[in-house]
Amino acid sequence: MTPARNRRDAGAASVELAVLVVPLLVVTALLIGAGRIAVAGGAVEHAAADAARQASLARTPDAARAAAEQTARRILTEQHLRCRSVTVAADVSGYSTPVGQPAQVIVDVTCVVSLTDLGLPGFGDRTLSDRFTSPLDPYRARQ
Repeated sequence: MTPARNRRDAGAASVELAVLVVPLLVVTALLIGAGRIAVAGGAVEHAAADAARQASLARTPDAARAAAEQTARRILTEQHLRCRSVTVAADVSGYSTPVGQPAQVIVDVTCVVSLTDLGLPGFGDRTLSDRFTSPLDPYRARQ
């Protein structure tokens, strides 16, 4: 009786393994995608914070915009984040505030990251953005 049972079960382990491998691969791809989104979001946040800080140290609005753009792109490159497109918008209207009054610089950084290499539906391009505000020194001369 034992030999008949063994013949009937032949190949069952292979089928069970094949059934389990597909969901495990999908779960692994989802975890990798979620991790990449989290890391990319942190890089964009870091870029916005540093860009706003550098913009607040500039003497003129034009220099502030240039410092924000350059710093954000440098940080994203240092973080090895490959963005399809990067947008850096710096609100430098605080430079027109009279000396002695509080003012600020606001920087928005947007990065479009591609996750199509994961090969899962729903993981295409993901737009990540962050905003950071940095105060201007109220007693420093502004131009």
